[in-house]
Amino acid sequence: MKRLYFVLPDRETCEVIVRELEDNGVPERHIHIVAGYSVSLDGLPEASLVEKSELAHGIEKGLAMGGVAGLLGGLLTIAFPPAGLLLSGEAILLMTGAGGAGLGAIINGLLSKDLHNKKLQNFERDIASGRILLMTDVPRHDVDKFKELILTHHPDAEIGEVGIKKS
Repeated sequence: MKRLYFVLPDRETCEVIVRELEDNGVPERHIHIVAGYSVSLDGLPEASLVEKSELAHGIEKGLAMGGVAGLLGGLLTIAFPPAGLLLSGEAILLMTGAGGAGLGAIINGLLSKDLHNKKLQNFERDIASGRILLMTDVPRHDVDKFKELILTHHPDAEIGEVGIKKS
């Protein structure tokens, strides 16, 4: 999948493009809209916290860091066992690694949810000036088709693209 970014001048243009995308097979769950506070998005597929923030990246990073920290704690527990510990080394590593990964994901996710998505930094000035950012995920082989579709009807739309991992 590839994520296309459209900077649009107003809500009316955005509504028309959303309809065109849906009429051409793009499901609503693959359409995400970001706008400033002065623009109403009622009835439009507004971007979720995952699209607008660094939440997903923070959770991934927290899983990795917490898992490593948990495993290191488990190794220390095996090397210097507390009195009366009757668990095997594998069980200790499994519990501490999983616990650390879970705790790291929660803590880093909570911290990251308030950070703006770095991929949207280039669009902040447009959004602040009242323009609308529409993001849509389309199959890689259809990118040119959707770019052409939008530019044919809306030559004032500015288009960017980024590869994404979704399948």
